[in-house]
Amino acid sequence: MASLAFFGSLVIPHRNPASTHDASSLFRCNSVAEPLKYKDNGKPGSLPNSISSDYGQVASIPSFLTTRQLYERIPVQKNDTRLRIFSGTANPSLSQEIACYMGLELGKIKIKRFADGEIYVQLQESVRGCDVYLVQPTCPPANENLMELLIMIDACRRASAKNITAVIPYFGYARADRKTQGRESIAAKLVANLITEAGADRVLACDLHSGQSMGYFDIPVDHVHGQPVILDYLASKAICSDDLVVVSPDVGGVARARAFAKKLSDAPLAIVDKRRHAHNVAEVMNLIGDVRGKVAVMVDDMIDTAGTIAKGAALLHQEGAREVYACSTHAVFSPPAIERLSSGLFQEVIITNTIPVAEKNYFSQLTILSVANLLGETIWRVHDDCAGGFEPYSSLGID
Repeated sequence: MASLAFFGSLVIPHRNPASTHDASSLFRCNSVAEPLKYKDNGKPGSLPNSISSDYGQVASIPSFLTTRQLYERIPVQKNDTRLRIFSGTANPSLSQEIACYMGLELGKIKIKRFADGEIYVQLQESVRGCDVYLVQPTCPPANENLMELLIMIDACRRASAKNITAVIPYFGYARADRKTQGRESIAAKLVANLITEAGADRVLACDLHSGQSMGYFDIPVDHVHGQPVILDYLASKAICSDDLVVVSPDVGGVARARAFAKKLSDAPLAIVDKRRHAHNVAEVMNLIGDVRGKVAVMVDDMIDTAGTIAKGAALLHQEGAREVYACSTHAVFSPPAIERLSSGLFQEVIITNTIPVAEKNYFSQLTILSVANLLGETIWRVHDDCAGGFEPYSSLGID
């Protein structure tokens, strides 16, 4: 019986070191060669350079981003790069990890709320003529975080930044990407217009809900897929490929699940047919495919209330699935998601840290993988005008 394999692992070549450097030089933190250690109870230990984190259990960093020696230092002249990274308040721990991977310090920025709820942003350092990257997912509270991102972009534009890239690990309002009935808004297009008009020159997003969302922007969009991070983690588990089946929780996710299955030794595919009667309410109707005696891996781009994926898992167990794994890039975790996910339906719930998970939402089956190295490498390639779509970089998932 063949063992489970993840096709397409990649080796990232060393960058050429600068010829000279002094005490003011910055140093690239290369990919961590050892797994990030986390305690058995799900509470975080320490990340490289004592970066604090709000994660639960975190698995090892994917192999295609861990090919360099631990903290092998490649000097980068401070005067040679005009790249600046600033973090909003939505996910500062992810921003810090990205900066560590790139060997840069986060830019100094002051963000505060006035008594009436208005947001104030001031850059604490010059960005004139710089390529600025603003890391801010528009996760809950979506409106607050979106407005903060817009004000950050405006502050950078008025400070004469050369290029402004909005790094949006999770793009809120992405599900409102079309009209399903009359007199509805298409909020995804509206948000894209707001980001563009605020002054962004480029957007870097991770696993958009639908591909057409890229077309809503009138500026370049770099779409990074978190799929390789989850795939590499699954490939490290002792699951026989003959026992594996990839499951799409709805018909709309078939293409995503099919691409996922191809990377897992071309595993068979099953589809959960559902009917949605209202927003955040799903009813499972039928299962297409065979899961009896199999290890079922459910794949989706996000978990919100977990109604769809939980009802799908219950159906899989009824149909004889031996184990059920849930895999998703974005953990929105709106109530009652935690109760549904920790109810015993899942052997493991695997997500990424595009959205921060509060400590109160940890549960024993939760595994959180970091996309920091993936986003950090993408930022370097965008900054260096280096494409990621050709070998050996295609496994990064950069469009």
